[in-house]
Amino acid sequence: MNTNAPMFHPLTALLIGVVLWSVSPLTAAQTMSEAFDFGRREYVSNCSGCHGPAGRGDGAFKPFLSVSPPDLTRLSQRNQGQFPQQRIYRTIDGRQEVRAHLGGDMPIWGADYLTRYATDYTDAPYDAESYVRTRIAALVDYLNRIQVR
Repeated sequence: MNTNAPMFHPLTALLIGVVLWSVSPLTAAQTMSEAFDFGRREYVSNCSGCHGPAGRGDGAFKPFLSVSPPDLTRLSQRNQGQFPQQRIYRTIDGRQEVRAHLGGDMPIWGADYLTRYATDYTDAPYDAESYVRTRIAALVDYLNRIQVR
């Protein structure tokens, strides 16, 4: 038996789940699967202020932006029925995108996530780029799921 391995108590996962659920911005009436929808949580935390709670471009910050945020529920519709996954990923990441095409209002989330990683996860067992890719991938997945079909 490896004595250096961390002990896992069966209630640990339940306790972590309850804590995360209790601090979630989601309401208690929502299911646990919704509470642990990391893409949705990412959207609510970082995108809904501009793009609105349902992704329709009607967020609270809209009056203060120089470019009106797009309706994110119609990305597939505007792309011949195909969700433009890679383009959306690159736009959210923003580190390699030409900023002039975004009007300068869209945050560079890739850089923001790198900063968060460096600040909050200095002893994490994974690299910073994996952290960034995971957060953006969850968000892109959520955006794909809210498309008007």
